[in-house]
Amino acid sequence: MKKNTCCTLLFIVLNISVFSQNLAPKVGADKDKHGCIGSAGYTYSSIKNDCIRVFEQNIRLTEASPKGSFTSMTSIIFSKDSLKVEVFLPNYNRGQILNKKVSNGKYYWQKGNLVLKRKKGFELFENSKLIFKQS
Repeated sequence: MKKNTCCTLLFIVLNISVFSQNLAPKVGADKDKHGCIGSAGYTYSSIKNDCIRVFEQNIRLTEASPKGSFTSMTSIIFSKDSLKVEVFLPNYNRGQILNKKVSNGKYYWQKGNLVLKRKKGFELFENSKLIFKQS
């Protein structure tokens, strides 16, 4: 009886161990449909047609009015002809493509309520409110 109880207990422990290993997420197994690994900081860029790390891009903007003890950042990536710009925002699930427009001889990029302007540096507006700016 003691031997049966010991074997049963061992069997249960081994099954729990194997079962828990199958439930644990594998490192790097969080690829999106483009093959970008989010846990490694990668996101897909439509303009580059590749996985990128937003924080490694050349043009970075910081939050204009941080609400907490930290400041969010974003990056922008221009198409080769500068007719489009991709913006990566924390509250959007993918990069937003803004198209170049001209008004009164000044150019800007827009998609809906998002507008990117260039003054001394780049400034990003949402619903006419400045949300990110280049430092």
